Amino acid sequence: MESNIYLIMIIALAVLAIADLVVGVSNDAVNFLNSAIGSKAISFKTIMIVASIGIACGAIFSSGMMEVARKGIFNPGEFYFNEIMFIFMAVMITDILLLDFFNTLGMPTSTTVSIVFELLGAAVAMALIKIGAGGGSFSDVMNYINTSKATEIILGILLSVVVAFSIGAMVQWISRLLLSYDFQKKAKWVGALFGGAALSAITYFIFMKGIKGTALASQSFDVIGGVTIKDFLETQWMGIVLVNFALWSIISYVLTVFVKINIYKLIIGVGTFALALAFAGNDLVNFIGVPIAAYQSYTEWVGSGVDATKFSMNILSKEVPTPTLLLFISGMIMVTTLWFSKKARYVAETEINLSREGEGKERFEPNFLSRGIVRIAMATSKYTATILPKSISDKIEAKFEKPAVSLAKDKTFEMPAFDMVRAAVNLMVAGILISIATSYKLPLSTTYVTFMVAMGTSLADRAWGAESAVYRVAGVLNVIGGWFGTAIIAFTAAGIILTLINFGTGAAIAILLFVAVLLLARNYISYNKKSKEIKAEDSLRRAESSSIQGVILESAKNTSNVVKRANKTYTNAIDGLAKQNLDILKKNKKGVVALSNEIDDLRNHLFYFIKNLDDASVGASDFYINILGYLQDMTQSLEYITKISYKHINNNHKKLKYNQIKELKEIDYKLEHILNKTYDAFDSRSFEKIGSILNEKDELFEMLSQKIQKQVERTRTEESSPKNTTLYFSLLLETKDLMSATMNMLELYYKEHDSSVPPATISE
Repeated sequence: MESNIYLIMIIALAVLAIADLVVGVSNDAVNFLNSAIGSKAISFKTIMIVASIGIACGAIFSSGMMEVARKGIFNPGEFYFNEIMFIFMAVMITDILLLDFFNTLGMPTSTTVSIVFELLGAAVAMALIKIGAGGGSFSDVMNYINTSKATEIILGILLSVVVAFSIGAMVQWISRLLLSYDFQKKAKWVGALFGGAALSAITYFIFMKGIKGTALASQSFDVIGGVTIKDFLETQWMGIVLVNFALWSIISYVLTVFVKINIYKLIIGVGTFALALAFAGNDLVNFIGVPIAAYQSYTEWVGSGVDATKFSMNILSKEVPTPTLLLFISGMIMVTTLWFSKKARYVAETEINLSREGEGKERFEPNFLSRGIVRIAMATSKYTATILPKSISDKIEAKFEKPAVSLAKDKTFEMPAFDMVRAAVNLMVAGILISIATSYKLPLSTTYVTFMVAMGTSLADRAWGAESAVYRVAGVLNVIGGWFGTAIIAFTAAGIILTLINFGTGAAIAILLFVAVLLLARNYISYNKKSKEIKAEDSLRRAESSSIQGVILESAKNTSNVVKRANKTYTNAIDGLAKQNLDILKKNKKGVVALSNEIDDLRNHLFYFIKNLDDASVGASDFYINILGYLQDMTQSLEYITKISYKHINNNHKKLKYNQIKELKEIDYKLEHILNKTYDAFDSRSFEKIGSILNEKDELFEMLSQKIQKQVERTRTEESSPKNTTLYFSLLLETKDLMSATMNMLELYYKEHDSSVPPATISE
């Protein structure tokens, strides 16, 4: 019976391992995809194929890293089999929930930090339980934890943030100084030397990583002095790299001059493969290391015949090779997830957004810390400029001068986030750092390294301009804050779950697994629903036309969408007040904020829209600006209506009187009638219908005036609630402003359409 419980736990851990692989790849795909996707150097399909091959190879060669889960954090000999199984179960349940939570937020977190602190938290909790039961002291905890290795791992992870950022910034600054932004026009030998340096560094670590994961690494040959291949690679690395550099420089030159291959695209392709290889080799332990250690522990315990509470886990202190079949299966699951995971692409967007060139929609809001850092950086930059001689300063500035891009045909928001030089440096530096850590069996955080390298190269490349720096720095601080949050949450949650499992055993495990499945399902359904809403919702599109007629037609789609959403929002606000339904009003508020943000995005795009106009169609800018102004006025009125409605119900004020609700519904019906007609006119591009809508303008405003007058009379005779009176008047006045903005917008469309088409096509 006892063995059946542990067998069920092994099966549960195997299922959790598969689920963890899925959520883990969704989180970590950003590490090796962002540079290739952001630079748009090669097609998305090619990127995915190259990354898939890299993951498959890396997974097969990652056996040695599994030691971290067995003995890297705690001393296994201090625990018995049942205790180890409880630790492993607590770690896996915590890990999958934590990673899925961050994926749903679209925030890249570290799977390495997660697993390290979960193992630490669960092991400490179990140690404290054992010490408490045996009457020991708190200091005895150190006997259970592999303090030297755990400290080495944690320091390595933390140092990787500083090292990756610094080296990324330095290498990018030197690369840009040598190549400038006109790197394609440089002499062929310059690109060949850069290709030689990048490819030799990348391929050396691909070769080293691949060899060290196979049995061939321990083979010795007379031709290399009788030492093993592993030792030869480590001791003679300088000579190997120099020969590699010379060879790849020649190959790069031949490919560039004679085969006409873009060497930067080749670097990005090879770099993506290398980073995917390093990711799988370094991070696979984070997903399956614990279940494999649990399985190996189980097989040893079953063969021993000793009671689970007395079987010491010294076996985990020995090096046990991981079956290649398990590694292969894991690799295939990772590759499949990479192709089908939508969350992976959502997480990638966060990093690309923070490192891209130029302006655009910023995801993060600035805070006092980001503003302070930017001010200090700007002051330092000014001081540095005064120290350098002007001639040197001018030469450096010339290298960082970005080429002018024609906006007439190329849509700025479809341009690459950064150029191929930066993408190549991102991949080269990150790949080298991760591979070095892997060669020393140090589970460096691939997320920390790749993210901080990308941020360092962005800073050195001056991608963070005066108009975007505070937003980007705030984003970096948010992500780093999330990393520290990961460590604290992982440690605490694993400790709590371990305690529950220890005292509740089988029942606690069953309940926790059920809760985990429910939470994962809930997150999956919630994310899918959100994705569908984003696609199905009437999202706004930027104007791209360069003529007045084109702008009228393009902006009509936005207008119909705003009108449709405004109609729904207003009705929900009145219904929420009538039913005193706080949920409806809360969702309504979120919907209006989303609409307001979309209109702000359109206004932020005005610069590019005006640049894109033909000389003969500059008048279109005046029309478009006014339309955006009216749409913003409409949204501001809706924001105010939803805010005061929510506040009134949320503060538990008196319900509006029956007559007030009745009058508001009368206005809502009339408004719905007008907005439906407006939506139909714009959705079908039948602008001639606007005339009949405008004819109802006076009738609506007269209705609003009558309702205001009635409320004045009620206030003087029967109204007893100041809050109700304030709310009602505010709703009526804001509705009036909403309709004023709508009618002004309709009049502008009618006027412009009337003057831009032949009279014969207009009918009243």
